[in-house]
Amino acid sequence: MQGEPVASWPLVTPETERGRVRRVTVVGEEILRRRCRPVTAFGTPGLSALIDDMFATNHVARGAAIAANQVDVDLRLFVWDITDDWGVRHVGHIANPVLDEVPQEHRRLVEESEGCLSVPGPYRVVARPDRTVVRGQDWKGEPLTIEGRGYFARCLQHETDHLDGRLYLDRLAQRERKSALREMAGSRDEVLARRAALARELGK
Repeated sequence: MQGEPVASWPLVTPETERGRVRRVTVVGEEILRRRCRPVTAFGTPGLSALIDDMFATNHVARGAAIAANQVDVDLRLFVWDITDDWGVRHVGHIANPVLDEVPQEHRRLVEESEGCLSVPGPYRVVARPDRTVVRGQDWKGEPLTIEGRGYFARCLQHETDHLDGRLYLDRLAQRERKSALREMAGSRDEVLARRAALARELGK
């Protein structure tokens, strides 16, 4: 939890229990295409509630992580609840994330399938480094450093991209990008219906 090991953590996190489900923004909306504003007001009820809502929204969307602009909030913030390649679960949030440059000898480029809650449906192969370090702050403004490997590293990079106004589609060749958008058009309604059904099951 937040980069520190704990003995156990509930499948449905406390944040998810407290939060309300928000609408997930979809490719084509302007907020997904601009660099988000830094978080400056820390330790506030509003920021705490936003984090709870992001966890709840991510849970019903069956996501690994979600950025603030994916719930239509222009702030540099994302949350995650993800199990990595080695079966370790990571749960946390970070504000104002900055990716460190990991030396080339300590990372390798890996091509793996990647999807996005704001591109409902399609997955495409994207090349990313298999190790990353992200520095930022927690909701109280305390310094935070998170290191990820494998799938978790990919997640941290993907969400930081969101806060810079980038989608995984931007890392694809034009033909692949158009193919993914066509696939999304065909699957979007079904994906959104599944999310709504799970939200109802949870009473959200």
